[in-house]
Amino acid sequence: MGLLGILVALGLLIWLAYRGWSVLLLAPASAVLAAGLAGEPLLAHWTQTFMGSAAHFTMQFFPIFLLGALFGKLMEDSGSVSSIAKFMTERLGPKRSVLAGAIVTYGGVSLFVAFFVLAPMAHELFRAAGIPKRLMPAAIALGTSTFTMSALPGTPAIQNAIPMPFFGTTPFAAPGLGITASMVMLGFGLCWLARAEAKARSKGEGYGDASPTRDAAEDLLVRERATTAGTFDPTEVSRGHQSAAGPPTTLAALPLVVVVMVNLVMSLFVLPRMDASFLADKAWGATSLAAIGGVWAVVTSLAAAIVVLIAVNYSRLPALRASMDAGANASVLPVLSVASLVGFGSVVAALPAFAMVRNWVLSIEGGPLVSLAVATNLLASLTGSASGGLTIALDALGATYLRIATEHGIDPGLLHRVAVIGAGTLDSLPHNGAVVTLLAVCNSTHRESYFDIVMVSIVGGLLALVTVIGLGTVFGSF
Repeated sequence: MGLLGILVALGLLIWLAYRGWSVLLLAPASAVLAAGLAGEPLLAHWTQTFMGSAAHFTMQFFPIFLLGALFGKLMEDSGSVSSIAKFMTERLGPKRSVLAGAIVTYGGVSLFVAFFVLAPMAHELFRAAGIPKRLMPAAIALGTSTFTMSALPGTPAIQNAIPMPFFGTTPFAAPGLGITASMVMLGFGLCWLARAEAKARSKGEGYGDASPTRDAAEDLLVRERATTAGTFDPTEVSRGHQSAAGPPTTLAALPLVVVVMVNLVMSLFVLPRMDASFLADKAWGATSLAAIGGVWAVVTSLAAAIVVLIAVNYSRLPALRASMDAGANASVLPVLSVASLVGFGSVVAALPAFAMVRNWVLSIEGGPLVSLAVATNLLASLTGSASGGLTIALDALGATYLRIATEHGIDPGLLHRVAVIGAGTLDSLPHNGAVVTLLAVCNSTHRESYFDIVMVSIVGGLLALVTVIGLGTVFGSF
Protein backbone atom coordinates (compact mmCIF):
# COMPACT_ATOMS: atom_id res chain seq x y z
CA MET A 1 0.00 0.00 0.00
CA GLY A 2 2.97 2.31 0.60
CA LEU A 3 4.04 2.50 -3.05
CA LEU A 4 0.43 2.91 -4.17
CA GLY A 5 0.04 5.71 -1.64
CA ILE A 6 3.06 7.51 -3.08
CA LEU A 7 1.64 7.25 -6.60
CA VAL A 8 -1.83 8.41 -5.51
CA ALA A 9 -0.42 11.38 -3.58
CA LEU A 10 1.87 12.35 -6.45
CA GLY A 11 -0.93 12.04 -8.98
CA LEU A 12 -3.20 14.22 -6.85
CA LEU A 13 -0.45 16.83 -6.46
CA ILE A 14 0.19 17.00 -10.21
CA TRP A 15 -3.47 17.06 -11.21
CA LEU A 16 -4.60 19.74 -8.78
CA ALA A 17 -1.47 21.86 -9.34
CA TYR A 18 -2.18 21.79 -13.07
CA ARG A 19 -5.69 23.02 -12.33
CA GLY A 20 -4.27 26.01 -10.48
CA TRP A 21 -4.41 24.95 -6.82
CA SER A 22 -1.70 26.41 -4.62
CA VAL A 23 1.29 24.16 -4.00
CA LEU A 24 1.47 25.64 -0.50
CA LEU A 25 -1.71 23.67 0.25
CA LEU A 26 -1.24 20.71 -2.06
CA ALA A 27 2.27 19.70 -1.04
CA PRO A 28 1.64 19.18 2.70
CA ALA A 29 -1.78 17.64 2.03
CA SER A 30 -0.29 15.18 -0.47
CA ALA A 31 2.58 14.41 1.87
CA VAL A 32 0.19 13.65 4.74
CA LEU A 33 -1.91 11.50 2.40
CA ALA A 34 1.12 9.46 1.34
CA ALA A 35 2.19 9.02 4.96
CA GLY A 36 -1.31 8.01 5.99
CA LEU A 37 -1.65 5.40 3.26
CA ALA A 38 1.72 3.99 4.34
CA GLY A 39 0.61 3.77 7.95
CA GLU A 40 3.17 6.33 9.08
CA PRO A 41 2.66 9.06 11.75
CA LEU A 42 0.83 11.94 10.04
CA LEU A 43 1.59 14.89 12.27
CA ALA A 44 5.20 13.87 12.80
CA HIS A 45 5.81 13.70 9.07
CA TRP A 46 4.16 17.09 8.56
CA THR A 47 5.81 19.07 11.36
CA GLN A 48 9.15 17.25 11.46
CA THR A 49 9.93 15.68 8.08
CA PHE A 50 8.06 18.04 5.74
CA MET A 51 8.71 21.30 7.58
CA GLY A 52 12.28 20.35 8.46
CA SER A 53 13.19 19.75 4.83
CA ALA A 54 11.29 22.82 3.57
CA ALA A 55 12.96 24.99 6.19
CA HIS A 56 16.39 23.62 5.31
CA PHE A 57 15.86 24.41 1.62
CA THR A 58 14.74 27.93 2.49
CA MET A 59 17.76 28.40 4.76
CA GLN A 60 20.14 27.30 2.02
CA PHE A 61 18.72 29.10 -0.98
CA PHE A 62 16.48 32.00 0.07
CA PRO A 63 19.39 34.48 -0.23
CA ILE A 64 19.70 33.53 -3.91
CA PHE A 65 15.95 33.80 -4.48
CA LEU A 66 15.86 37.17 -2.71
CA LEU A 67 18.84 38.80 -4.42
CA GLY A 68 18.01 37.23 -7.78
CA ALA A 69 14.48 38.62 -7.77
CA LEU A 70 15.68 41.99 -6.50
CA PHE A 71 18.36 42.21 -9.19
CA GLY A 72 15.90 41.24 -11.92
CA LYS A 73 13.35 43.83 -10.81
CA LEU A 74 15.93 46.64 -10.66
CA MET A 75 17.29 45.65 -14.09
CA GLU A 76 13.74 45.85 -15.44
CA ASP A 77 12.71 49.11 -13.77
CA SER A 78 15.95 50.87 -14.71
CA GLY A 79 15.32 50.00 -18.36
CA SER A 80 18.55 47.99 -18.53
CA VAL A 81 16.95 44.77 -19.79
CA SER A 82 15.07 46.69 -22.50
CA SER A 83 18.24 48.52 -23.59
CA ILE A 84 20.20 45.27 -23.93
CA ALA A 85 17.33 43.51 -25.71
CA LYS A 86 16.85 46.36 -28.18
CA PHE A 87 20.57 46.57 -28.91
CA MET A 88 20.84 42.83 -29.55
CA THR A 89 17.69 42.45 -31.62
CA GLU A 90 18.44 45.48 -33.82
CA ARG A 91 21.83 44.05 -34.75
CA LEU A 92 21.01 40.35 -34.86
CA GLY A 93 17.46 40.42 -36.20
CA PRO A 94 14.56 38.25 -35.07
CA LYS A 95 16.20 34.98 -36.10
CA ARG A 96 18.97 35.34 -33.52
CA SER A 97 17.25 37.59 -31.03
CA VAL A 98 17.30 34.61 -28.66
CA LEU A 99 20.79 35.75 -27.70
CA ALA A 100 19.32 38.82 -26.01
CA GLY A 101 17.49 36.56 -23.58
CA ALA A 102 20.62 34.47 -23.15
CA ILE A 103 22.73 37.46 -22.17
CA VAL A 104 20.35 38.86 -19.57
CA THR A 105 19.53 35.49 -17.96
CA TYR A 106 23.18 34.39 -17.83
CA GLY A 107 23.85 37.72 -16.15
CA GLY A 108 21.39 36.91 -13.37
CA VAL A 109 18.05 38.34 -14.54
CA SER A 110 15.08 36.09 -13.74
CA LEU A 111 13.71 34.36 -16.81
CA PHE A 112 10.22 35.59 -15.89
CA VAL A 113 11.40 39.21 -15.99
CA ALA A 114 12.99 38.44 -19.36
CA PHE A 115 9.70 36.98 -20.62
CA PHE A 116 7.74 40.15 -19.91
CA VAL A 117 10.39 42.43 -21.42
CA LEU A 118 11.27 40.38 -24.49
CA ALA A 119 7.77 39.33 -25.60
CA PRO A 120 6.54 42.81 -26.71
CA MET A 121 9.75 43.38 -28.67
CA ALA A 122 9.52 39.94 -30.23
CA HIS A 123 5.97 40.67 -31.42
CA GLU A 124 7.21 43.76 -33.27
CA LEU A 125 10.22 41.97 -34.77
CA PHE A 126 8.30 38.90 -35.89
CA ARG A 127 5.52 41.03 -37.37
CA ALA A 128 7.98 43.17 -39.33
CA ALA A 129 9.87 40.11 -40.61
CA GLY A 130 6.74 38.15 -41.42
CA ILE A 131 7.71 35.28 -39.12
CA PRO A 132 4.83 33.30 -37.59
CA LYS A 133 4.20 34.47 -34.04
CA ARG A 134 3.63 30.85 -33.00
CA LEU A 135 7.44 30.43 -33.14
CA MET A 136 8.02 33.28 -30.69
CA PRO A 137 7.64 31.26 -27.44
CA ALA A 138 10.18 28.69 -28.63
CA ALA A 139 12.63 31.44 -29.62
CA ILE A 140 12.36 33.11 -26.21
CA ALA A 141 12.54 29.77 -24.39
CA LEU A 142 15.74 28.85 -26.23
CA GLY A 143 17.46 32.00 -25.05
CA THR A 144 16.19 32.10 -21.48
CA SER A 145 15.33 28.61 -20.26
CA THR A 146 17.83 26.17 -21.73
CA PHE A 147 21.62 26.50 -21.80
CA THR A 148 21.82 29.65 -19.64
CA MET A 149 19.81 27.90 -16.94
CA SER A 150 21.56 24.54 -16.78
CA ALA A 151 24.68 24.29 -18.91
CA LEU A 152 26.76 27.47 -19.10
CA PRO A 153 29.38 27.37 -16.35
CA GLY A 154 28.94 30.11 -13.78
CA THR A 155 25.27 30.77 -14.40
CA PRO A 156 23.67 32.17 -11.21
CA ALA A 157 20.42 30.30 -11.91
CA ILE A 158 19.03 28.56 -8.83
CA GLN A 159 19.15 25.23 -10.68
CA ASN A 160 22.92 25.56 -11.01
CA ALA A 161 23.24 26.41 -7.32
CA ILE A 162 21.24 23.50 -5.90
CA PRO A 163 23.82 20.69 -6.44
CA MET A 164 26.64 22.69 -4.82
CA PRO A 165 25.89 21.83 -1.16
CA PHE A 166 25.39 18.18 -2.07
CA PHE A 167 28.55 17.68 -4.13
CA GLY A 168 30.82 20.43 -2.77
CA THR A 169 31.08 22.03 -6.20
CA THR A 170 31.08 25.59 -7.54
CA PRO A 171 28.89 27.34 -10.16
CA PHE A 172 31.67 26.60 -12.66
CA ALA A 173 31.53 22.82 -12.30
CA ALA A 174 32.68 20.91 -15.41
CA PRO A 175 33.16 24.09 -17.49
CA GLY A 176 34.25 22.37 -20.70
CA LEU A 177 31.31 20.00 -20.67
CA GLY A 178 28.97 22.87 -19.82
CA ILE A 179 30.15 24.92 -22.78
CA THR A 180 29.87 21.88 -25.06
CA ALA A 181 26.31 21.25 -23.88
CA SER A 182 25.46 24.91 -24.43
CA MET A 183 26.71 24.74 -28.00
CA VAL A 184 24.59 21.64 -28.64
CA MET A 185 21.45 23.25 -27.20
CA LEU A 186 21.91 26.57 -28.96
CA GLY A 187 22.98 25.05 -32.27
CA PHE A 188 20.13 22.56 -32.40
CA GLY A 189 17.60 25.17 -31.30
CA LEU A 190 18.64 27.72 -33.91
CA CYS A 191 18.64 25.08 -36.64
CA TRP A 192 15.16 23.94 -35.63
CA LEU A 193 13.77 27.48 -35.59
CA ALA A 194 15.33 28.23 -38.99
CA ARG A 195 13.81 25.04 -40.38
CA ALA A 196 10.39 25.86 -38.92
CA GLU A 197 10.52 29.38 -40.34
CA ALA A 198 11.54 28.15 -43.79
CA LYS A 199 8.74 25.58 -43.77
CA ALA A 200 6.22 28.24 -42.76
CA ARG A 201 7.37 30.59 -45.53
CA SER A 202 7.11 27.83 -48.13
CA LYS A 203 3.47 27.44 -47.14
CA GLY A 204 2.86 31.19 -47.31
CA GLU A 205 2.35 31.46 -43.56
CA GLY A 206 2.94 34.94 -42.18
CA TYR A 207 2.91 36.53 -38.75
CA GLY A 208 -0.74 35.69 -38.15
CA ASP A 209 -3.62 37.58 -36.61
CA ALA A 210 -2.78 40.35 -34.17
CA SER A 211 -5.14 39.11 -31.47
CA PRO A 212 -5.55 41.23 -28.33
CA THR A 213 -2.97 40.60 -25.64
CA ARG A 214 -3.77 39.44 -22.12
CA ASP A 215 -2.31 40.66 -18.86
CA ALA A 216 -0.47 37.50 -17.91
CA ALA A 217 1.12 39.14 -14.87
CA GLU A 218 -2.27 39.37 -13.16
CA ASP A 219 -3.47 35.90 -14.17
CA LEU A 220 -3.79 33.91 -10.93
CA LEU A 221 -3.54 30.56 -12.72
CA VAL A 222 -0.30 31.66 -14.37
CA ARG A 223 0.97 32.86 -11.01
CA GLU A 224 0.33 29.58 -9.20
CA ARG A 225 2.11 27.56 -11.87
CA ALA A 226 4.95 30.01 -12.38
CA THR A 227 6.05 30.23 -8.77
CA THR A 228 7.19 26.58 -8.67
CA ALA A 229 9.29 26.99 -11.82
CA GLY A 230 11.28 30.15 -11.16
CA THR A 231 12.53 32.67 -8.65
CA PHE A 232 10.17 35.55 -9.44
CA ASP A 233 6.48 36.09 -8.69
CA PRO A 234 4.96 37.40 -11.98
CA THR A 235 2.45 39.65 -10.22
CA GLU A 236 5.30 41.89 -9.04
CA VAL A 237 6.33 42.71 -12.63
CA SER A 238 3.83 45.58 -12.78
CA ARG A 239 4.81 46.92 -9.34
CA GLY A 240 7.42 49.60 -8.78
CA HIS A 241 8.17 52.28 -11.37
CA GLN A 242 9.67 51.51 -14.76
CA SER A 243 12.00 54.09 -16.29
CA ALA A 244 10.79 55.71 -19.52
CA ALA A 245 14.30 55.68 -20.98
CA GLY A 246 16.92 53.03 -20.42
CA PRO A 247 20.66 53.55 -19.96
CA PRO A 248 23.26 53.23 -22.73
CA THR A 249 23.96 49.63 -23.61
CA THR A 250 27.38 49.58 -21.95
CA LEU A 251 25.98 50.80 -18.64
CA ALA A 252 23.01 48.44 -18.95
CA ALA A 253 25.33 45.47 -19.40
CA LEU A 254 27.76 46.46 -16.64
CA PRO A 255 25.82 44.78 -13.78
CA LEU A 256 25.64 41.56 -15.81
CA VAL A 257 29.41 41.60 -16.24
CA VAL A 258 29.79 42.20 -12.50
CA VAL A 259 27.70 39.11 -11.73
CA VAL A 260 29.84 36.87 -13.93
CA MET A 261 33.22 38.29 -12.89
CA VAL A 262 32.57 38.43 -9.14
CA ASN A 263 31.14 34.92 -9.27
CA LEU A 264 34.29 33.72 -11.05
CA VAL A 265 36.70 35.50 -8.71
CA MET A 266 34.88 34.30 -5.58
CA SER A 267 34.64 30.70 -6.81
CA LEU A 268 38.19 30.26 -8.11
CA PHE A 269 40.34 32.67 -6.12
CA VAL A 270 38.82 34.18 -2.96
CA LEU A 271 36.94 31.29 -1.34
CA PRO A 272 39.60 28.59 -1.94
CA ARG A 273 42.10 30.80 -0.03
CA MET A 274 39.73 31.58 2.83
CA ASP A 275 40.23 30.03 6.26
CA ALA A 276 36.71 28.84 7.03
CA SER A 277 37.55 26.23 9.66
CA PHE A 278 35.21 28.05 12.04
CA LEU A 279 32.28 26.69 10.05
CA ALA A 280 32.84 23.30 11.67
CA ASP A 281 31.60 24.72 14.97
CA LYS A 282 28.06 23.85 15.97
CA ALA A 283 27.24 27.57 16.16
CA TRP A 284 27.65 27.77 12.38
CA GLY A 285 25.75 24.59 11.61
CA ALA A 286 28.75 22.23 11.70
CA THR A 287 29.20 22.64 7.97
CA SER A 288 32.12 23.29 5.63
CA LEU A 289 33.13 25.80 3.01
CA ALA A 290 32.78 23.12 0.33
CA ALA A 291 29.09 22.79 1.23
CA ILE A 292 28.20 26.48 1.20
CA GLY A 293 30.97 28.20 -0.75
CA GLY A 294 29.09 28.00 -4.04
CA VAL A 295 26.06 29.73 -2.55
CA TRP A 296 28.33 32.39 -1.05
CA ALA A 297 29.86 33.04 -4.48
CA VAL A 298 26.48 33.52 -6.16
CA VAL A 299 25.10 35.67 -3.33
CA THR A 300 28.18 37.91 -3.32
CA SER A 301 28.07 38.36 -7.09
CA LEU A 302 24.38 39.32 -7.07
CA ALA A 303 24.86 41.72 -4.14
CA ALA A 304 27.80 43.43 -5.86
CA ALA A 305 25.83 43.72 -9.10
CA ILE A 306 22.87 45.30 -7.27
CA VAL A 307 25.15 47.95 -5.76
CA VAL A 308 26.65 48.73 -9.17
CA LEU A 309 23.24 48.75 -10.82
CA ILE A 310 21.82 51.28 -8.35
CA ALA A 311 24.97 53.42 -8.55
CA VAL A 312 24.90 53.80 -12.35
CA ASN A 313 21.10 54.00 -12.67
CA TYR A 314 20.08 55.96 -9.58
CA SER A 315 18.46 58.73 -11.64
CA ARG A 316 16.47 56.12 -13.59
CA LEU A 317 15.04 54.62 -10.42
CA PRO A 318 12.84 57.42 -9.04
CA ALA A 319 10.83 54.95 -6.96
CA LEU A 320 13.78 52.93 -5.70
CA ARG A 321 12.08 51.74 -2.53
CA ALA A 322 8.99 50.61 -4.44
CA SER A 323 11.13 48.73 -6.95
CA MET A 324 13.16 47.07 -4.21
CA ASP A 325 10.02 46.18 -2.27
CA ALA A 326 8.53 44.58 -5.39
CA GLY A 327 11.71 42.62 -6.04
CA ALA A 328 11.89 41.38 -2.47
CA ASN A 329 8.19 40.43 -2.43
CA ALA A 330 8.62 38.61 -5.75
CA SER A 331 11.00 36.14 -4.12
CA VAL A 332 8.77 34.96 -1.28
CA LEU A 333 6.10 32.86 -2.98
CA PRO A 334 8.55 31.09 -5.34
CA VAL A 335 10.93 30.03 -2.56
CA LEU A 336 8.06 28.80 -0.36
CA SER A 337 6.45 26.97 -3.30
CA VAL A 338 9.64 25.14 -4.23
CA ALA A 339 10.39 24.47 -0.54
CA SER A 340 6.93 22.89 -0.24
CA LEU A 341 7.70 20.56 -3.14
CA VAL A 342 10.97 19.68 -1.46
CA GLY A 343 9.09 18.99 1.77
CA PHE A 344 6.72 16.66 -0.07
CA GLY A 345 9.68 14.85 -1.59
CA SER A 346 11.33 14.42 1.80
CA VAL A 347 8.23 12.77 3.24
CA VAL A 348 8.02 10.41 0.27
CA ALA A 349 11.73 9.58 0.57
CA ALA A 350 11.25 8.78 4.27
CA LEU A 351 8.55 6.17 3.61
CA PRO A 352 9.61 2.50 3.63
CA ALA A 353 8.19 1.94 0.13
CA PHE A 354 10.58 4.53 -1.33
CA ALA A 355 13.38 2.00 -0.94
CA MET A 356 11.93 0.20 -3.97
CA VAL A 357 12.11 3.40 -6.01
CA ARG A 358 15.67 4.10 -4.81
CA ASN A 359 16.83 0.59 -5.67
CA TRP A 360 15.23 0.80 -9.12
CA VAL A 361 16.92 4.11 -9.91
CA LEU A 362 20.33 2.92 -8.74
CA SER A 363 20.00 -0.30 -10.73
CA ILE A 364 19.44 1.44 -14.07
CA GLU A 365 22.02 0.20 -16.56
CA GLY A 366 24.61 2.62 -17.90
CA GLY A 367 26.25 3.64 -14.67
CA PRO A 368 25.66 6.37 -12.10
CA LEU A 369 25.60 9.23 -14.62
CA VAL A 370 22.74 7.65 -16.55
CA SER A 371 20.73 6.79 -13.43
CA LEU A 372 21.29 10.30 -12.02
CA ALA A 373 20.06 11.81 -15.29
CA VAL A 374 16.98 9.58 -15.23
CA ALA A 375 16.21 10.47 -11.60
CA THR A 376 16.44 14.23 -12.10
CA ASN A 377 14.53 14.09 -15.40
CA LEU A 378 11.75 12.00 -13.89
CA LEU A 379 11.26 14.11 -10.78
CA ALA A 380 11.49 17.41 -12.65
CA SER A 381 8.86 16.21 -15.12
CA LEU A 382 6.52 15.02 -12.39
CA THR A 383 6.77 18.19 -10.32
CA GLY A 384 6.91 20.54 -13.31
CA SER A 385 9.83 22.23 -11.60
CA ALA A 386 13.53 21.83 -12.39
CA SER A 387 14.57 23.25 -9.03
CA GLY A 388 11.99 21.26 -7.06
CA GLY A 389 12.66 17.98 -8.85
CA LEU A 390 16.43 18.45 -8.62
CA THR A 391 16.34 19.12 -4.89
CA ILE A 392 14.05 16.16 -4.21
CA ALA A 393 16.37 13.87 -6.19
CA LEU A 394 19.53 15.06 -4.46
CA ASP A 395 17.95 15.09 -1.00
CA ALA A 396 17.08 11.44 -1.48
CA LEU A 397 20.04 10.20 -3.52
CA GLY A 398 22.75 12.87 -3.50
CA ALA A 399 24.88 11.29 -0.78
CA THR A 400 24.60 7.90 -2.47
CA TYR A 401 25.72 9.26 -5.83
CA LEU A 402 28.61 11.12 -4.22
CA ARG A 403 29.75 7.90 -2.54
CA ILE A 404 29.50 5.99 -5.82
CA ALA A 405 31.40 8.76 -7.61
CA THR A 406 34.18 8.58 -5.02
CA GLU A 407 34.41 4.81 -5.39
CA HIS A 408 34.60 5.02 -9.20
CA GLY A 409 36.83 8.08 -9.43
CA ILE A 410 34.10 10.30 -10.93
CA ASP A 411 34.58 14.04 -10.46
CA PRO A 412 31.69 15.56 -8.44
CA GLY A 413 31.66 18.40 -10.99
CA LEU A 414 30.50 15.91 -13.60
CA LEU A 415 27.67 14.79 -11.31
CA HIS A 416 26.73 18.45 -10.84
CA ARG A 417 26.53 19.20 -14.55
CA VAL A 418 24.62 16.00 -15.42
CA ALA A 419 22.12 16.61 -12.62
CA VAL A 420 21.42 20.21 -13.61
CA ILE A 421 21.09 19.53 -17.33
CA GLY A 422 18.92 16.51 -16.57
CA ALA A 423 16.57 18.57 -14.42
CA GLY A 424 16.29 21.20 -17.15
CA THR A 425 14.92 18.95 -19.89
CA LEU A 426 11.68 17.13 -19.07
CA ASP A 427 10.67 19.89 -16.66
CA SER A 428 9.31 21.67 -19.77
CA LEU A 429 6.20 19.50 -19.99
CA PRO A 430 2.83 21.24 -20.57
CA HIS A 431 2.15 21.84 -16.87
CA ASN A 432 5.49 23.57 -16.23
CA GLY A 433 5.01 27.08 -14.85
CA ALA A 434 7.58 28.66 -17.14
CA VAL A 435 5.88 27.15 -20.21
CA VAL A 436 2.44 28.32 -19.09
CA THR A 437 3.73 31.82 -18.33
CA LEU A 438 5.65 32.12 -21.58
CA LEU A 439 2.65 31.09 -23.67
CA ALA A 440 0.46 33.57 -21.79
CA VAL A 441 2.95 36.43 -22.21
CA CYS A 442 3.30 35.67 -25.93
CA ASN A 443 -0.50 35.41 -26.27
CA SER A 444 -0.19 31.91 -27.67
CA THR A 445 -1.52 28.45 -26.81
CA HIS A 446 -0.13 24.98 -26.28
CA ARG A 447 -1.74 23.89 -29.53
CA GLU A 448 -0.01 26.62 -31.53
CA SER A 449 3.45 26.75 -30.00
CA TYR A 450 4.17 23.88 -27.63
CA PHE A 451 5.63 21.47 -30.20
CA ASP A 452 8.41 23.92 -31.06
CA ILE A 453 9.07 24.48 -27.35
CA VAL A 454 9.46 20.72 -26.99
CA MET A 455 12.02 20.64 -29.78
CA VAL A 456 14.24 23.48 -28.54
CA SER A 457 13.85 22.84 -24.79
CA ILE A 458 13.39 19.09 -24.37
CA VAL A 459 14.92 17.49 -27.46
CA GLY A 460 17.83 19.93 -27.53
CA GLY A 461 18.37 19.41 -23.81
CA LEU A 462 18.31 15.63 -24.14
CA LEU A 463 20.86 15.76 -26.98
CA ALA A 464 23.12 17.89 -24.81
CA LEU A 465 22.63 15.55 -21.85
CA VAL A 466 23.57 12.50 -23.93
CA THR A 467 26.62 14.36 -25.22
CA VAL A 468 27.78 15.29 -21.71
CA ILE A 469 27.26 11.76 -20.36
CA GLY A 470 29.13 10.28 -23.32
CA LEU A 471 32.06 12.68 -23.12
CA GLY A 472 32.13 12.49 -19.32
CA THR A 473 32.20 8.70 -19.37
CA VAL A 474 35.10 8.61 -21.83
CA PHE A 475 37.16 11.62 -20.80
CA GLY A 476 35.90 12.48 -17.32
CA SER A 477 35.13 16.01 -16.20
CA PHE A 478 36.77 18.92 -17.99
